[in-house]
Amino acid sequence: MAVKTGRARRAWSRGIAAWALVGFSASAQAPLDIRVALVIGNSAYPGAAALANPANDAAAMTASLRKLGFTVTELRDGSRDQMAQAITAVRDQLRGKQGVGMFYYAGHGLQLDWRNYMLPVDSRPTSAADVPAQAVNLDTVIEAFKAAGNRVNIVVLDACRDNPFGGAGSAKGLAQVDAPPGTFLAYATAPGNIADDGAESNGLYTGYLLQELAKPTARIEDVFKRVRLQVRQKSRGRQIPWESTSLEDDFVFNDGRAATVAAAPAAPPVPLSRATPAVREELFTAEKADWDRIKSSRNPDDYFSFLQKHPNGLISEAAQEKLDQLARPQVVASPVQGRAPIQRDPRVGDEIEYVYREGLTGLESRRETQRVTSIKDGIIEFNNGEQVITVGGGTIRNDQGSTFDPPLQVLPVGDFQIGRKWSIRSTQTLRNGYKGWVEQDMKVVAYEDVTIPVGTLKAYRIESSLRTQSGVFGTGTIWVNSNGAVVKLVRKARLPNGRDDSWTREVVRVHRPR
Repeated sequence: MAVKTGRARRAWSRGIAAWALVGFSASAQAPLDIRVALVIGNSAYPGAAALANPANDAAAMTASLRKLGFTVTELRDGSRDQMAQAITAVRDQLRGKQGVGMFYYAGHGLQLDWRNYMLPVDSRPTSAADVPAQAVNLDTVIEAFKAAGNRVNIVVLDACRDNPFGGAGSAKGLAQVDAPPGTFLAYATAPGNIADDGAESNGLYTGYLLQELAKPTARIEDVFKRVRLQVRQKSRGRQIPWESTSLEDDFVFNDGRAATVAAAPAAPPVPLSRATPAVREELFTAEKADWDRIKSSRNPDDYFSFLQKHPNGLISEAAQEKLDQLARPQVVASPVQGRAPIQRDPRVGDEIEYVYREGLTGLESRRETQRVTSIKDGIIEFNNGEQVITVGGGTIRNDQGSTFDPPLQVLPVGDFQIGRKWSIRSTQTLRNGYKGWVEQDMKVVAYEDVTIPVGTLKAYRIESSLRTQSGVFGTGTIWVNSNGAVVKLVRKARLPNGRDDSWTREVVRVHRPR
């Protein structure tokens, strides 16, 4: 059934408006893929600084990676010189081969002035001044991989244990940094927090990572998402692993050559953003059926199970928000230097006024004021229910009266990490009874100044592609401030008949009750 009016065709995109108040790729998976890894595990620190598991973790990781086709250099209980020499040797092995480089480190680590350092077993820092000379800067690994010219870089740090060297670091845990181009960066716990060394033979984080690496055909993002969920569930939210990625190509650790445990759930051969319409339809149908079975549940385990099965699906962000409501994380990631964390704090009585402008002429087309009239159980109503969203940014009903099932999650749940990507799909029901799917592929691309009528402010910029079952297509750009509020939206789109349907919306007034 075709949508009858331009107004109806546009309705799906209005879901973003309500949120303004709530502050295998061939290149990476080639048959002749050259894979080289450096694995370091430091346990034999002096006295009370000694750790039980890193040497065990390194041995187990080495065995696992070799099964996955990596040539592995392993170093246990390394001195500073030995670590530096090993990094240089691996760089030289990879140089000019367009390969896959992986670095895994387990042991003590600390941050100093927003830089991350790994501590050799011969280091004895007693003050911050000792750290650069006695520790190994993580940047040396990043620069070595850059010099090698790798296609894909993977850096895994199980190094967020409690710092035994007192004032040598400037803050707890590791500092958050953006993954350099072509790099997947993973920490055992959120930046600024401490990881558990584990009561078994492996650390909590590495133990689950080893399990996931053995499962065939799982993409890198799925592997680490599942590890994060399992560690979070096991630690009751006190340890939540963290990742940052700038990978454009997909990467699969295990193409089936090391299937030693039960296979992971089937995954599409390419990321959702590049899957064919038929594949997306099939995946959404299966995922939506699983979602419908649990969406009213108050049991966090149901959402853990859903996300294990669909770690990066079309409904995963909505499921993640429900999980966070029911099992609130006990740790918060410290932000990248110079960036404000997102701190949502909506209140009944909050008001915001927008101005809308035509995309082609820039002329004002209308103004709109929204007022928060109810907040309950993570659901926010505007203007007595004219619009309804979730606290985490999912649209349930937009200002045109369209409803979305599941909520259309246009904002990421949790951290706004540069490079973070997610895909969403929802069934939209218009006022006239028409039903059809709405899809968007989203990516956080920058933290920058944005100028709007109320002034210039810092905001995260999110780029998206837009599609509807009725044939609307285009792009969108969203700027989100530190309150989680969409302060500016630029939509560039065309209707099925080819007519332009572009517009801009900006905040012109904000009022918060005292």
